[in-house]
Amino acid sequence: MKQSQTAAALIPKEKKRDWKKLGRELVRDRWLYLLMLPGIIWFVVYRYLPMFGLYIAFNEFSFAKGIFGGEFVGLKYFKYIFFEHRNFWQLVSNTLLINLYKLIFYFPAPIVFALMLNEIRSVKFKRTLQTLIYLPHFVSWVVFGSIIITFLNPTEGIVNQIIQAFGGQPVFFMSNPDYFRPIVILSDIWKEAGYGTIIYLAAITGVDPSLYEAGRIDGASKWQTAFYITLPCISETIVVMLLLDIGRMMNVSFEQIYVLANPTVYETGDVISTYVYRLGLGQGRFSLTTSIGLFQSVVGFILLTTCNAISRKAFDKGLW
Repeated sequence: MKQSQTAAALIPKEKKRDWKKLGRELVRDRWLYLLMLPGIIWFVVYRYLPMFGLYIAFNEFSFAKGIFGGEFVGLKYFKYIFFEHRNFWQLVSNTLLINLYKLIFYFPAPIVFALMLNEIRSVKFKRTLQTLIYLPHFVSWVVFGSIIITFLNPTEGIVNQIIQAFGGQPVFFMSNPDYFRPIVILSDIWKEAGYGTIIYLAAITGVDPSLYEAGRIDGASKWQTAFYITLPCISETIVVMLLLDIGRMMNVSFEQIYVLANPTVYETGDVISTYVYRLGLGQGRFSLTTSIGLFQSVVGFILLTTCNAISRKAFDKGLW
């Protein structure tokens, strides 16, 4: 009895100590927290405050009445998109398939680039190569997409000129639905994979050099060093990046699809983000597009939490 009373008496003191400790840390690291402040404000303004607008999915929104002034309609728009909308599940299928192909073909590309760059010993050549593969990231999709469309032009594009030089016939790449998804994946690798190597190169620099020395002493080749030392040491970073990509499975880069797609390839290339743009800003159907956006977020949250739980059980690694 005395022990329980003593423990109960100690709890408030422990809490006070925790608050005091937190206060001292805030004062000590005040400049670091000040550096975090712009990022926190950005997330609050552009990520959390707009969540009040989700109410639009459950009412008839009009500019005159405002967000909360329209007639409440409940799940009307959700029933429409799930059971009555004739193209909705095609949009979901296109979005998931493009993201699945990106996971299979794009996701390993930055890891491979990082491993290759890590093996280059000439500092000058390494930096030059890094710059060359990073540069496309800083070009907007409007410009980069125009370059791709020009390259694939059936009459003047360099790709079709090469095909014709070998006796082939011009191929209408940008108007053929079968070619659209491969073009999206390859253009994404070309533009973004080089920049993605920054994260993995940073992780590789944290690998203990003594592990590489031990591998060389044991006679390990470069491939064996990369496979048995580098990859296991950066596996936590790989898992985190994979989970983040899985969490974005319901979102495809809007700019990329919007620039590259056209009505002739909507069968395989029209995704949720571009459809929401056309429907929302083009036709003013904000309640319907908000319900689609809420559906995207819920599915993404479920995918992320499920995969994180599986990763925790299987590999003891995850986002939380």
